[in-house]
Amino acid sequence: MDRIKRAGQPDIYSTGDSDKKMNDAIETARRTLDQFDRALKNNDYDSGTTALKVKFPTSTGFEHIWIAKITLDSGTYQGILDNVPDKIKNIKMGDKITIHREDITDWMFGKNGKLVGGFTIRLIRDRMTEQEKKDFDKDLSLKIDK
Repeated sequence: MDRIKRAGQPDIYSTGDSDKKMNDAIETARRTLDQFDRALKNNDYDSGTTALKVKFPTSTGFEHIWIAKITLDSGTYQGILDNVPDKIKNIKMGDKITIHREDITDWMFGKNGKLVGGFTIRLIRDRMTEQEKKDFDKDLSLKIDK
Protein backbone atom coordinates (compact mmCIF):
# COMPACT_ATOMS: atom_id res chain seq x y z
CA MET A 1 0.00 0.00 0.00
CA ASP A 2 1.39 3.37 -1.01
CA ARG A 3 0.84 6.49 1.07
CA ILE A 4 1.11 10.09 -0.08
CA LYS A 5 1.26 12.60 2.80
CA ARG A 6 -0.26 16.01 2.13
CA ALA A 7 -0.07 19.05 4.38
CA GLY A 8 -3.53 20.19 5.42
CA GLN A 9 -5.24 17.33 3.55
CA PRO A 10 -5.90 13.69 4.34
CA ASP A 11 -3.18 11.27 3.26
CA ILE A 12 -3.83 9.36 0.06
CA TYR A 13 -3.57 5.57 0.25
CA SER A 14 -3.39 3.56 -2.93
CA THR A 15 -3.11 -0.06 -3.94
CA GLY A 16 -2.68 -1.71 -7.29
CA ASP A 17 -5.63 -2.68 -9.45
CA SER A 18 -4.88 -6.34 -8.74
CA ASP A 19 -5.18 -5.99 -4.92
CA LYS A 20 -7.73 -8.74 -4.27
CA LYS A 21 -8.69 -7.58 -0.78
CA MET A 22 -9.28 -4.01 -1.97
CA ASN A 23 -11.31 -5.25 -4.93
CA ASP A 24 -13.33 -7.41 -2.51
CA ALA A 25 -13.95 -4.36 -0.27
CA ILE A 26 -15.17 -2.37 -3.28
CA GLU A 27 -17.44 -5.24 -4.33
CA THR A 28 -18.87 -5.46 -0.78
CA ALA A 29 -19.57 -1.72 -0.84
CA ARG A 30 -21.34 -1.98 -4.18
CA ARG A 31 -23.33 -5.02 -3.10
CA THR A 32 -24.52 -3.29 0.10
CA LEU A 33 -25.16 0.20 -1.31
CA ASP A 34 -28.90 -0.23 -0.66
CA GLN A 35 -28.10 -0.04 3.08
CA PHE A 36 -26.66 3.44 2.49
CA ASP A 37 -29.70 4.40 0.40
CA ARG A 38 -32.10 3.31 3.16
CA ALA A 39 -30.24 5.29 5.81
CA LEU A 40 -30.22 8.34 3.55
CA LYS A 41 -33.92 8.03 2.71
CA ASN A 42 -34.90 7.52 6.36
CA ASN A 43 -32.51 10.17 7.71
CA ASP A 44 -31.07 7.36 9.88
CA TYR A 45 -27.48 8.58 10.26
CA ASP A 46 -25.46 11.07 12.26
CA SER A 47 -25.73 14.54 10.73
CA GLY A 48 -22.87 15.47 8.41
CA THR A 49 -21.47 11.96 8.02
CA THR A 50 -22.76 10.67 4.67
CA ALA A 51 -20.13 10.13 2.00
CA LEU A 52 -19.55 8.13 -1.15
CA LYS A 53 -16.15 7.19 -2.59
CA VAL A 54 -16.24 7.71 -6.34
CA LYS A 55 -13.80 6.71 -9.07
CA PHE A 56 -12.75 9.35 -11.56
CA PRO A 57 -10.82 8.39 -14.72
CA THR A 58 -7.22 9.58 -15.11
CA SER A 59 -4.67 9.04 -17.87
CA THR A 60 -3.22 6.14 -15.86
CA GLY A 61 -6.37 4.55 -14.40
CA PHE A 62 -8.62 6.00 -11.71
CA GLU A 63 -8.48 8.29 -8.71
CA HIS A 64 -10.92 7.45 -5.90
CA ILE A 65 -12.20 10.51 -4.02
CA TRP A 66 -14.70 10.92 -1.19
CA ILE A 67 -17.79 13.01 -1.91
CA ALA A 68 -19.64 14.29 1.19
CA LYS A 69 -23.05 15.78 2.02
CA ILE A 70 -24.81 13.25 -0.17
CA THR A 71 -28.35 13.69 -1.42
CA LEU A 72 -30.34 11.16 -3.44
CA ASP A 73 -33.15 12.38 -5.67
CA SER A 74 -34.92 10.17 -8.22
CA GLY A 75 -32.03 7.71 -8.22
CA THR A 76 -29.35 10.38 -8.73
CA TYR A 77 -26.71 11.06 -6.07
CA GLN A 78 -25.16 14.46 -5.60
CA GLY A 79 -22.59 15.70 -3.14
CA ILE A 80 -19.64 17.98 -2.49
CA LEU A 81 -16.05 17.01 -3.33
CA ASP A 82 -14.51 16.59 0.12
CA ASN A 83 -10.77 16.38 -0.71
CA VAL A 84 -8.28 18.09 -2.96
CA PRO A 85 -7.77 15.73 -5.92
CA ASP A 86 -4.26 14.47 -6.53
CA LYS A 87 -4.37 13.81 -10.29
CA ILE A 88 -7.70 15.20 -11.46
CA LYS A 89 -7.46 18.85 -12.48
CA ASN A 90 -10.95 19.62 -13.82
CA ILE A 91 -12.63 19.42 -10.38
CA LYS A 92 -11.72 20.97 -7.05
CA MET A 93 -12.60 20.64 -3.39
CA GLY A 94 -16.05 22.09 -2.74
CA ASP A 95 -17.41 21.38 -6.24
CA LYS A 96 -20.92 19.92 -6.46
CA ILE A 97 -20.65 16.48 -8.09
CA THR A 98 -23.30 14.29 -9.72
CA ILE A 99 -22.49 10.66 -8.95
CA HIS A 100 -23.33 7.66 -11.10
CA ARG A 101 -24.02 4.47 -9.16
CA GLU A 102 -21.54 2.44 -11.25
CA ASP A 103 -18.71 4.81 -10.21
CA ILE A 104 -19.22 4.29 -6.47
CA THR A 105 -16.42 2.29 -4.82
CA ASP A 106 -17.37 2.75 -1.15
CA TRP A 107 -19.95 4.37 1.10
CA MET A 108 -20.09 5.44 4.71
CA PHE A 109 -22.09 7.23 7.34
CA GLY A 110 -21.99 7.55 11.08
CA LYS A 111 -24.55 6.01 13.40
CA ASN A 112 -24.29 6.90 17.09
CA GLY A 113 -20.68 7.97 16.50
CA LYS A 114 -19.66 4.69 14.85
CA LEU A 115 -18.61 4.10 11.25
CA VAL A 116 -21.13 2.21 9.12
CA GLY A 117 -19.82 0.99 5.76
CA GLY A 118 -16.37 2.35 4.95
CA PHE A 119 -15.12 -1.00 3.69
CA THR A 120 -12.01 0.43 1.99
CA ILE A 121 -11.29 2.57 5.07
CA ARG A 122 -11.39 -0.51 7.29
CA LEU A 123 -9.03 -2.43 4.98
CA ILE A 124 -6.56 0.44 4.77
CA ARG A 125 -6.65 0.81 8.57
CA ASP A 126 -6.13 -2.93 9.07
CA ARG A 127 -2.88 -2.66 7.08
CA MET A 128 -1.46 0.10 9.29
CA THR A 129 0.99 -0.20 12.16
CA GLU A 130 -0.43 0.30 15.65
CA GLN A 131 0.92 3.88 15.77
CA GLU A 132 -0.51 4.68 12.34
CA LYS A 133 -3.88 3.34 13.50
CA LYS A 134 -3.81 5.61 16.56
CA ASP A 135 -3.00 8.65 14.40
CA PHE A 136 -5.65 7.67 11.84
CA ASP A 137 -8.31 7.17 14.52
CA LYS A 138 -7.51 10.59 16.01
CA ASP A 139 -8.24 12.23 12.64
CA LEU A 140 -11.39 10.21 11.93
CA SER A 141 -14.48 11.62 13.61
CA LEU A 142 -16.17 8.19 13.80
CA LYS A 143 -15.25 5.17 15.90
CA ILE A 144 -14.37 1.99 14.00
CA ASP A 145 -15.50 -1.24 15.65
CA LYS A 146 -12.71 -3.78 15.65
